[in-house]
Amino acid sequence: MSLKCKPNVTRRAFVASSLAGVMSTTLPFPGMAEAAIRKFSLRATPGRTRLVPEPHPDTAAWCYNGKVPGPEIRLRQGDRLQVEVINDLAEETTVHWHGIRLPNAMDGVPHLTQAPIAPGDRFVYEFNAVDAGTFWYHPHQRSFEQVGRGLYGPLIVEEANPPRVDREVTWVLDDWRLTDDASISDDFGNAHDVSHAGRLGNTVTINGLVPETFEVASGERIRLRLINAANARIFALDFGDHTPRIIALDGQPVTPHDPPGGLVVLGPAMRADVILDCIGVPGAQSQLVDRAYRGNDFRVLDFTYADTALREATPDWLITLPVNPIPEPDLSSAQRHEVTFTGGMMGMMVEREMGLEPRGGMMGGGMMGMMHDGRGIWFVNGKAAEGHVLDPFLTLKRDASHILEMTNATAFDHPIHLHGHSFRVISRNGAPTPHREWQDTVLMAPRERVEIAFVADNLGDWMFHCHILEHQAAGMMGVIRVA
Repeated sequence: MSLKCKPNVTRRAFVASSLAGVMSTTLPFPGMAEAAIRKFSLRATPGRTRLVPEPHPDTAAWCYNGKVPGPEIRLRQGDRLQVEVINDLAEETTVHWHGIRLPNAMDGVPHLTQAPIAPGDRFVYEFNAVDAGTFWYHPHQRSFEQVGRGLYGPLIVEEANPPRVDREVTWVLDDWRLTDDASISDDFGNAHDVSHAGRLGNTVTINGLVPETFEVASGERIRLRLINAANARIFALDFGDHTPRIIALDGQPVTPHDPPGGLVVLGPAMRADVILDCIGVPGAQSQLVDRAYRGNDFRVLDFTYADTALREATPDWLITLPVNPIPEPDLSSAQRHEVTFTGGMMGMMVEREMGLEPRGGMMGGGMMGMMHDGRGIWFVNGKAAEGHVLDPFLTLKRDASHILEMTNATAFDHPIHLHGHSFRVISRNGAPTPHREWQDTVLMAPRERVEIAFVADNLGDWMFHCHILEHQAAGMMGVIRVA
C-alpha cells in the first residue's frame, strides 16, 4: 500500500474553510513562533499484541505504531503539538484529541470538522497544548469498533511546576470481549449492546496487558494518571488499604480530596489523577478491586511491597495542581438550556416514571423502536443522530456563559462528553457539587439530573455525545454550535 499523500482537493478545501472560521477564537492559541513545536507520527495499522498471558496466544488488534495502547504523547503546557497520522487500515479513520481545547478543524470528527483519512492517506493535526493534564486520543470514525480493536493512546501535557512525587505512572484501563483463542469477538454493534449498557468485555487490561502485580515501596508517593479507554465499562476502583487523593479530573485540577465512598469512579473516556501514598510495610500485599457492577467485584491486581522501605513515612509535599486558563462562567447571567437523554431498553417506562412525554425507546423486554441498522435507539432532545453531520440542536452565543440542565431519562448510565470545552459540574439532582469540578465528560446515573456550566469561547460545531460508544453510534449524539 502506498503511503504517499494523494491529492485531495475536497479535504484541503474543507479544512481550509474550517480554519478560516475558527482561528479567531479567544482561546490562547499562540502562533508558531511563540511555542516549541513537538512532532510525532502515528500509524494506524493491523497488528498483533499480547493481551493475556501464555499459554494463550497473542491477539490480532488494530494498533498505533504497532502498540496497544498507542505511544504516550508527552509535551509541556504551551508547546505546539504536530502529529502526522498515517492510515494503514482498510477503512477510513480520524484521530480525536479527547479533552483538549483546540481549533475546531483539528478536532478529528469525520465530515463535520475534516474529511476522514482514507486508506493509504495521511493527515497532520496541529494545535497548542493550552491546558496541562491527562488526556487521550482515539478515532471518531466508527469508534465503537476502531477503539474496541485497540486504537487509542495517552496524551500527557505536563505542568510547568508539577507536584513533587517519587514516581509518575500512567494506567490506560480497557476491557476486551475475547473468545477462547484470545481473539477479539467480532460482534461489534450487536442489538443487545447498543440497546443496553454497551459492549462490556470479559478481560480487563492496564496498558494493554492483564496485570498481576504492581510493585511499590513503603513510604513511596506516586502520581497515578488513570484513563478509561473502554467502550462501555465503568470502573469503580477500590484501592484497599490505600487512600488515593484525587488531584485532577479529566485533566483539570480539582481541590485535592478523598474519592467519595472510597472508590475512584471512571466512566468511559474519563480520567483521574490521584496521589497514592504507599503506607504498607515492606513485603506486604494489598489488592486493587473493581466494584462498579453489583455482584461482579473482581481483583484487578495486587500491590506488592518491596522488602526495603523507601522512607519511614510518606512525605508531606504539596499536591495541589496549578489551575488552567479556563474562563469562569458567570452563573448569574448564564443562559439556560434543557437537554434530555432518552431511549434504550426500558426507556419509555423511565420517561413515564419521570413524568416526561415519551420520545422514544423500548419497553420492557421488547424491541419497539429499534431500526435494523442499530440507529434510532438513543435520543438527544428527541432526535437520534445518523452520522456526524447534523444540524445543531443548540446554538450558543460566543464568549457568553451557558448552563446545560441535563436529564438522564433512561435506565442506563451515560458518560456525556462535550468537545472543545471543559465545563464545571455545578449540581446533581438539585444539590450543589462539593468541588464544582471541571470536566469534559460527566457520568450521569439513570434518572439523574446534572447541571454543567461553561463559557462558550471556542467557535465551531462541536460534538456532544454519550461516550458509551455503542450508544453514540445508535443515536445519542448531537452538535452544539458556538457562533
